[in-house]
Amino acid sequence: MGAKRGPFAKRTLRQHILRRLAMVLPLTLLMLVLAKSGILERMVDRYTFSAQSWYNDTALVQHLRLKVTQNGMTHDKPECLLFVVNGNDQPTASRIDVMEKSTGTCPAPKGELNKLFTLKVDRMNRVILSDQGSPGFFHPIP
Repeated sequence: MGAKRGPFAKRTLRQHILRRLAMVLPLTLLMLVLAKSGILERMVDRYTFSAQSWYNDTALVQHLRLKVTQNGMTHDKPECLLFVVNGNDQPTASRIDVMEKSTGTCPAPKGELNKLFTLKVDRMNRVILSDQGSPGFFHPIP
């Protein structure tokens, strides 16, 4: 009786490893490209940021961190931004100061917190305004 042919034929260990590598390596490279390009973060934000997230400061700040860095409002890395939510505002409308951190690999001079701009968030209407480039005068973010 000869060797089996077709889908039920026995594979050698080498064939098994090569088939696994042919599957795993392209998927790994794809995930690395998606992570480095920021597409993965946008996909996660799209699926996790919901209507209820507008009332959750942590989720809102994470969403704004992504928006601010991807819209080109700042060239700092996302981990170099500090969002300070004004606790004296109404629950449905907030002012959030966006500041530049000065720790670790962040470019700001040590010991300083440079204010970049302020965001006004209308949580009821889901509108975000910024005073970037025109302090005190707010306009929709790009």
